[in-house]
Amino acid sequence: MMKKIYLILLCIPQFLLAQKKITLEDIYKKGTFRSEFAQGFTSMNDGRFYRETIAGGIIKKAFEDGATIDTLIKAKDPLNEKKEKLSLFDVEWSKDEKKLLIFIDREYIYRRSSKAIVYVYDIATKKATKVDTSKILHASFSPDATKVAFVKNNNLYVKNLLTNKTVAVTNDGKNNEIINGNCDWVYEEEFSFTQAFDWSANGNFVAFYRFNESKVKEFSFDEFEGLYPTQNKFKYPKVGEENSEVDIYIYNVATGKKVKANIGAEKDIYIPRIKFTTKDDKLSICWLNRLQNEMKLLMVDAATGKSNVYYQEKNKYYVEAETADVTFLQDGKHFIMLSEKEGFYQLYKISFDGSTSVKLTKDNVDVTGVLGVDEKNGFVYFTNCQWGALDRAFCKVDFNGNQQQIISQSQGTNNVISLNSDFTYALNSFSTINTPTTFFTTHLPTGKTKMLKENKKLNATIVDYGFEKASFIKVPTSKGETLNGWMLMPKNYDQTKKYPVLFCNYGGPGSQQVANRWGAVNAWHQYLSQEGYIVVSIDNTGTGFRGEEFKKKTYLQLGNLEIEDQIDAAKYLATLPFVDATRIGHWGWSFGGFMSSLAITKGADVFKTAIAVAPVTNWMYYDNIYTERFMRTPKENKKGYEQTAPINFVNKIKGKFLIIHGTADDNVHFQNSVMMVDEMIKKNVEFESAYYPNKNHGINGGNTTFHLYTKMTKFIKENL
Repeated sequence: MMKKIYLILLCIPQFLLAQKKITLEDIYKKGTFRSEFAQGFTSMNDGRFYRETIAGGIIKKAFEDGATIDTLIKAKDPLNEKKEKLSLFDVEWSKDEKKLLIFIDREYIYRRSSKAIVYVYDIATKKATKVDTSKILHASFSPDATKVAFVKNNNLYVKNLLTNKTVAVTNDGKNNEIINGNCDWVYEEEFSFTQAFDWSANGNFVAFYRFNESKVKEFSFDEFEGLYPTQNKFKYPKVGEENSEVDIYIYNVATGKKVKANIGAEKDIYIPRIKFTTKDDKLSICWLNRLQNEMKLLMVDAATGKSNVYYQEKNKYYVEAETADVTFLQDGKHFIMLSEKEGFYQLYKISFDGSTSVKLTKDNVDVTGVLGVDEKNGFVYFTNCQWGALDRAFCKVDFNGNQQQIISQSQGTNNVISLNSDFTYALNSFSTINTPTTFFTTHLPTGKTKMLKENKKLNATIVDYGFEKASFIKVPTSKGETLNGWMLMPKNYDQTKKYPVLFCNYGGPGSQQVANRWGAVNAWHQYLSQEGYIVVSIDNTGTGFRGEEFKKKTYLQLGNLEIEDQIDAAKYLATLPFVDATRIGHWGWSFGGFMSSLAITKGADVFKTAIAVAPVTNWMYYDNIYTERFMRTPKENKKGYEQTAPINFVNKIKGKFLIIHGTADDNVHFQNSVMMVDEMIKKNVEFESAYYPNKNHGINGGNTTFHLYTKMTKFIKENL
């Protein structure tokens, strides 16, 4: 009898025998589904090799075959003044590849800003020297690696590594008043950078921002540690309120003199980008009006501060700051830029004098990023939506826009980590919604690839745990649009049953959740699938990569069309034979939390349950750069603000609602949830809430993430 059982077992596929059930501990404590990634990949100057950081140090590898050639720095070599090893997993190389900046004990301030103890490590001498005794921000080598610029206590400094002398470029920095060389809160969050200075090409000049935020109103939150809570105060300009006054200064390293760049007399403007051209004495400054529908690029003489306009663009909606991320050519006469001025993000080659402008890409699909410019052979490398909004293709086009070629071999999400110096090799990654990321090199002249990392362990694990495959769906709306979505069906799906549906939604302007990439469907979604739920995500009107009109249709009414799309999608899914129309829920975080708050209010007839994590509940409470870009000011668009605020529609709530927030959220303030709760109390609306003490917008750290997802999972099981 035992022999017969053994023979039967041999006939059963091994993956069925080994299959395990996903637990929240697997996801949030054990890291069972953690993906392998490329740590510290950077191309070297010679174009033949790249660097990779591993536990043993930093190694040199060949592009041709991925073979390890040498160990550039052994993990045991960099020692501090106490003869302790310095980690090599957070470093910045000098341009000449002879020195490293090593960042130790990095301490994050906001989303992008951080300070750390910084060492300069000389590879030849194996000597590590502190840049400063304190933690500093934005340590950055000069082009010749003889100096390091950095920010401390809101002032900019330059240290000469040859003389060991540090010079204070500014001395008027003051907390919550004057900032030099670092962004204020709203610039960091909404213009996506934090180092607010730039070295010129030859290191003769440093251009830097000076923020005067003395007129910006303070926001504060308590940090509940110790016997008495402490108060964190910072300048946060909400909609319609005053911003920092911003000036750009240019510091002459040799003379120690500073000049102020001429950016015009108007003060209520933004400067989302500065960048030196390939010519040492020319600085490009992006000027943006407060409504963000007019952009000018100024060319500034570094010695005098005098400026002239070399490019400008207006838009009936808004111009995004990324338009100013131009690439200056070595000829000193042209630049490459992305613009959606003709309906889709396209590549252009433009002369500084404005005499020529060549549209390089001509398809009605969005270009999603510029990867590099090969001036010798006259090509621009980029990614775009050649196969549709869900995918990313790796492409190149010549300087005349006549020869466009797709380099990618597989349809999915093709990303390029880096291109080598002579544009013969690329370090790539590739994934789909159901296949984990792989890393490989591509020989660009031949298209030949060499696999580097295949994520074999993760591939085996997801089979082991029985991950379901997600499928893409098209969802019709009442307005005649078709929305992109993905759907994850329940484990052991039975076509005779009806299942509850949980919407996972973000939906903000230019965003994308429905994409053919690994991570679009996460392990928690797979867990819910095993618990008997259908999980879907629908990219509503206003999301990105489908052209300007689809994205900007929500202008002045942020949330209205978006939630109408989510409601339409829920009604459509309710007609499917395997969906339980009485059990449709919605959850989201940040803008997604805003959407979930609208789902349980404006969508109360179709959404039974909603979870809103760190939601905006009234755009009046959010920052001005983001909100006014899409909504203008409350004075100009009072009706738009009133009609899109979930806080104004709590009387519509019928279903179960869970609202969650971190009390130390510097981005979407706890105030949003507090005031929503206050309105629900006034209207006698039942709800559940949770707050996480001293946690920011990410609500993580320690046991927090596990606790958060345990709470949300329990709420879903009990109410959906």
